[in-house]
Parts: sequence; structure tokens; C-alpha cells
Amino acid sequence: MAIALGAALLSHHEHVEHNHAPDGWMIGTLPFVLILGAIALLPLIPKTAGWWHSNLSRFLVSVICSVATLGYLWIVDGWHAVGLTLDHAVLQEYVPFIVLLFSLYVVSGGIHIGGDMRAHPAVNTGWLALGAGIASFIGTTGASMLLIRPLLNTNRERTHKVHTVVMFIFLVSNIGGTLLPIGDPPLFLGYLQGVPFTWTFGLWIEWAVACCILLAIYFVWDSIMYAKEPAAAKVFDKANVQPVSMQGGINILWLAGIVACVAVISPGRPIPGTEIIAFDFLRELGMLGLVALSLVTTQRSVREANKFDYGAIIEVAALFIGIFIAMQVPLAVLKAQGDSIAAALTETWMYFWITGGLSSVLDNAPTYLVFFKLAEAGTEPGAPGAIELLDGGWISETRLIAISLGAVFMGAMTYIGNGPNFMVKAIAEQDGIQMPSFFGYVIRYSIPVLIPVLILITALMMWLH
Repeated sequence: MAIALGAALLSHHEHVEHNHAPDGWMIGTLPFVLILGAIALLPLIPKTAGWWHSNLSRFLVSVICSVATLGYLWIVDGWHAVGLTLDHAVLQEYVPFIVLLFSLYVVSGGIHIGGDMRAHPAVNTGWLALGAGIASFIGTTGASMLLIRPLLNTNRERTHKVHTVVMFIFLVSNIGGTLLPIGDPPLFLGYLQGVPFTWTFGLWIEWAVACCILLAIYFVWDSIMYAKEPAAAKVFDKANVQPVSMQGGINILWLAGIVACVAVISPGRPIPGTEIIAFDFLRELGMLGLVALSLVTTQRSVREANKFDYGAIIEVAALFIGIFIAMQVPLAVLKAQGDSIAAALTETWMYFWITGGLSSVLDNAPTYLVFFKLAEAGTEPGAPGAIELLDGGWISETRLIAISLGAVFMGAMTYIGNGPNFMVKAIAEQDGIQMPSFFGYVIRYSIPVLIPVLILITALMMWLH
């Protein structure tokens, strides 16, 4: 999610402190429940499926849930709370989020990886391994947008490919981004809070084990599905093999520029190597400038070869504006119960599963930040097993490991757990793949596939740390 989310949430909490949950908070959380229910159920109901397919309809649902949330805040805390929520949820959270995704979406859409490899299980596994390997270095969003189209193109002759897209979400859109702060938004929030830039490299064992297990599962799974493919599909696939090529390589430079903007520009802090203080939205302006360069320097034929349009990013924008506003009340309740939550979290594995579980439905970036602050507040300076943050604070390293892995890994549990998930789903559906519903994704894929792996990662984490 939004790379600027950390500073925004901190600022929000400085202005709105709650010693107890907001009055009538159960009513206040209903809009968030309703928007999740709409995402999960409306595509499944015959009378609403066609209506929901329109981005205008999705935006209408987002507006209704947003207005209901703001109405609740007005009743409970007055116009001041409404203004703060709009300022932080929209200007400082949603805008950086959508600008980042939009920038990566457009720039990566200008890189066309052509050719047609055989849609063999070994080839597909190689694509997933490549994505998991580069996601930490160009971000899960960048890796997802760069590789999802060539993967879909490789598999266009296949009839069974939903499982490939789902595993792509698991590996490339989430778990692959574990090793660097720019890999996944929650980790960047930790970097902004003082976690050393290279600290996340220490998570390489859990990253490697999770990736290897999932790649092995996928290879066996895809081999079984490949055996079920019609003979004609296999013959056609083999007959249409073409050498791999790339067009629009200039966009690699613009993609690197976006990563640099994210890594070095932080509002209110000096730009590295200068004494110039970055003003609000300088990072976003820089990224939009790189988008403009991409559009100017990329031939139209390259985007046409990618079947590029703005439908997928508009869908994400329409839905997440409502999610960002409606989730403010559940986050406020979570923050208000901080002391009791911290007292109940007596074991490291609890941080992993609770951070991860909430990341699945509240988005992993703000959830990470809440539990990061809980762990930091509960750590005495110089305590055994604590690490000193760059800003002078201290945090239990084992709890930080659990929070980091939980947020990143379990962001894959639902479509809304991490920004790229929904975008990959939308692109796959544009390509004619009938992706599972919200609940179908969770029940048929993430629970049976991810939960056993996460249990193993929990044991590994406890053994290592």
C-alpha cells in the first residue's frame, strides 16, 4: 500500500488519541464490513454481477460506504474528525498509494516482453521464481505489472490457468518482496520508523523456504493440470513457440527512477546529499513526471502489444478510495485497544498471526505500523534481544521479525491484503480468465495452500530466533 502511509497514520494518531474505543464503534465499522461484503458477494449474485462489473458501480459503493463512515465520525466527534479523516485517509494515504500504483502500472505497461514460450510447468515455475526474485528490488507492484502479462501470454493456449495467477499473487505480489524495504510497503514503513535498510536481508531464510515450498507445490500442481490439458492445446502451444524479446527498454530507466523516488524522497526530511527539505507530494510529483517521460518515450505499438488500458488501475482506484476511508474506524478501535492487545500478546508467534490475520482484511501497511508501535512501546532501551532504531528508539527484534513476516506473507490471504493483488486479478479477468470470488480465493486457495506453509514458517521463525 501507500509508502507514505506510516507518516500519515502517525500524524493522524497524534491528533486523534483515544483512551477507549469510539462511541458506537460497532456501527462505525459497518461501512467497512459492507464494502468487503460487496467485493465478496455482488459478483456472485446473478442480478448484481453485471452491475458490479462497471467501475462506476464500484465507485458508487465506495462513495456510499465513505459517506456513511464520515457521517458516523461527524456524529461521534464532529466536523473536526471528518476533516482529519479526509486529510489523512485521502490526501496523505490514498493519494500516495494510488499515485505509486498508477506510476508502476503505466511505466511497466510500456515494457513488452514478447515471444511465446511453451506453457510447460517448468517454464511457468521459472516465471514465478523470477518474479519472486526481483520483487524485493523493484517492489511487488513493479514485478507484478512487469511479469503478469508475459505469463498470461505464455499460457494463452492453456485451459487451466487460474491456479497460476493465484500462485503469482502469492509469490510475486507478496512474499517475493520480503528482502528490502522497497519490496513491500509495510517494510518501507519500518524503514521510515528507523529500521536499518539492510535489516530485512536477515529474513532471507524464511523468504527462501516459503518461496521454495510454494514453487515446489506449484510445479506439482501445474504438472497435474498440464496432464489434463486437451491434446490439441498442447500441440498448438508447442507449434507457436517464438523467441523471447523485449521492447520499451527505456522504461526500465523510468522504473528505476520510481524506485529511487520511493527510496530517497520522504516528505519533511532532507533529500539525500542536499539540505533541501522534501515538501509534501514531491515524491508523487517525481513519479508522475516519470510517467510522463514513459508516455512520451514509448511507442504506442508497445502498449498496444501489451493490450494496455487503464481499466485495472481504475478498478483499484474506485474500490480503494472507499476502503481507505471506511477502514479508519476499525484502525481507530485497534489503536484504542493497544494496551490490552499488547498485554495479551505474550508470545512472538502471536504477533505473526495477529498482524498477518488483520493484514489480510485491513491492508498490511497500516496494520504493520500499529503493531510496530505496540512492540516498540513495550521494549525497554537496551533490553536483551532488542535492536536500536536509527531514530534512537528500541524494538524487540523477534517481534519485529514476526510483524514483518506476518504483514508481508499474509497480505496474500485476500485480494485486498496488498495493493497488487486486486490489480493482478483485474488484468487476468481482462484477459478472459474467470478468477475466483473473494471467498472463493480464500477458501479454495489461500487457506489450503498458504496456511500449512505459514504454520511451517512459524515453527522455522521460532527456531531461528
